Amino acid sequence: MVVSISSALPLKAALSRSLLNMLSRAVWGAGLALCILLSACSAQADPAWDAYRERFVSGDGRVIDTGNRNISHSEGQGWGMMLAQHYNDQETFEELWQWTRRHLGRRDMSLFSWRYDPNDKPHVRDLNNATDGDLFIAWALHLAAERWNDANYASASRSIRGAIVENLTTEVAGYQLLLPGVEGFRRTNEADINLSYWFIPALRDFAELEPDEPWQQLIDDGVTLLDKARFGAYLLPTDWVEINQQGNVTPAANWPPRFSFDAVRIPLYFVWGGRDDASGVGSITAFWNDPAHQPASAWIDVVSGERAEYAISRGVDAIRAFSSGETLPNAMPSPEDDYFSATLLLLAHMANDMRP
Repeated sequence: MVVSISSALPLKAALSRSLLNMLSRAVWGAGLALCILLSACSAQADPAWDAYRERFVSGDGRVIDTGNRNISHSEGQGWGMMLAQHYNDQETFEELWQWTRRHLGRRDMSLFSWRYDPNDKPHVRDLNNATDGDLFIAWALHLAAERWNDANYASASRSIRGAIVENLTTEVAGYQLLLPGVEGFRRTNEADINLSYWFIPALRDFAELEPDEPWQQLIDDGVTLLDKARFGAYLLPTDWVEINQQGNVTPAANWPPRFSFDAVRIPLYFVWGGRDDASGVGSITAFWNDPAHQPASAWIDVVSGERAEYAISRGVDAIRAFSSGETLPNAMPSPEDDYFSATLLLLAHMANDMRP
């Protein structure tokens, strides 16, 4: 067939347009794939998380408490799992979870022994749990199940939640309480509690998942108890408080009456969980921001007024900034940050990232 030049020109133009469209779609598709890949990589390759993981997470998934003889505990494992999930690092998350199951998991219930000491034999001497660590682990598994669509993580979280409700919730003077451990904190008509174990973000999510369980009541009563547990000139909670059968809340007798390394986490957890309406949170931020005492002391005795001779760490300062509505310090752990400070620093950034 003979095609004239005049009829071939429109055909040539049409073919050119078709080729250009195909090329454009190919380039766009490649660009989209690259963007998705870079996005996934950037979520996993956050410099602050990378630095934290390098310094504080062993190759087999053990979070190392560098400020405490390099021990590990359920708190640290749970925090590490939360952070790995947040930074979309599934490989590290799985390593942390498997180490936690193998070395801290109890055989009699779906809870975790609180302490692992690499310098001791056996490494786990005390089988008692720490309820905050159990909550961290359960919440991390819940978030991971949603992020990575993993039914095994969801099932594990559900089992831990059931064990917490069955073994660690109790009632005193009409208040729903979260016992710090299975053993040692409940007496006939009173209990010792630690309000920094009220990890409100987890309790809030669990209340949505299981409205028939006491999660919401724990939140509401936790806010009330924090408002009652305000002592000394600054109206601060102590790390440990006692509640008796009349509902009176006092500093617990068996611990120093200090606002210290446990209670400093309370504003992070309550603000993160949307309960910054608790007046106890405002008392804590007012203490930290008191212009007459800067930098803020790491702890204060609410009875004597004695203060630590050293300041709050960068991690606690990040909590102060977060709960005060200020800009957070850089998330990159400094050489001076130990495990506790570096972890609180990243947790404050995680909480800030999750603000509505």
